[in-house]
Amino acid sequence: AMRKDALATAFCLATDATGVAILPDPAPDKKRQSCRRGHFFVVIADRDHVFFDYQPRETSAAVSRMFRGFSGYIQADAKSVYDILFVPPEERPPPEDECDLDLAERFELGCWSHARRKFWEAAIARVEVAREALFRIARFFERDAGWQGNPPATIKALRNKHLRPELESFFAWAEVEYAKVKGQRGSLRSAFGYAVRQRDALMRVLDDGRLKLDNNRSERALRAVAVGRKNWLFIGSDDHATAAGHLMSAIASARLHALDPEVYLREVLRVLPHWPKDRYLELSPKLWTP
Repeated sequence: AMRKDALATAFCLATDATGVAILPDPAPDKKRQSCRRGHFFVVIADRDHVFFDYQPRETSAAVSRMFRGFSGYIQADAKSVYDILFVPPEERPPPEDECDLDLAERFELGCWSHARRKFWEAAIARVEVAREALFRIARFFERDAGWQGNPPATIKALRNKHLRPELESFFAWAEVEYAKVKGQRGSLRSAFGYAVRQRDALMRVLDDGRLKLDNNRSERALRAVAVGRKNWLFIGSDDHATAAGHLMSAIASARLHALDPEVYLREVLRVLPHWPKDRYLELSPKLWTP
């Protein structure tokens, strides 16, 4: 019910992924095997829901299934597996099953923290031009932070008036600098190349005052997996990982709405057997308090 609500009503979905170790199926000869690698995707739907989706493989097909039917903005890093989401509907290859047909239109929203991180790596090597990029990006965040708290329409107007000229100036400068290092190897070429290739996605924050400059909220949510796997070491199977993802989704969504996860889960499990199936959304953390 939460997923259906998110795909139907969310304005922007923020997502990121990380790997986990999965126990392999027992071998016929009972020899020891190394763990397989699975992936947890976190998807944050505005201020409504948080999902942890387990996928055995991090592929374009898996990502397409996760976001099928959603129209709106998707904020992610620039991994190639997400590219399929932003292909215009008329240019998508026909699915094997007609039930998989997806005509939804989505827009890529870039993450300035990812862009900044690459310049930081270059700046560590004492590259002056990378420091210039860091100063410019820091100014974007500083200016935008001063506008938060205003209505989205006001934020959009302020961004277009003050931030747009600085963003356009940044990319004009970045293209010149990228041309200088395009034939070289190293972190500086990687940083400028990322920024230039992601220009449209990074500029899309100007579309609406509700959009965020960074995708840090997704990375913060993934800390639960990153810290947990040091204690788990591995997960027993794909089914166990899927079940763990459901539980983490309920806990993370409860925390998103300032609910005590233990109290919330205890009470939900108590009323769930008696609750009408067509009203399950009312039991979600989003609507739990009212």
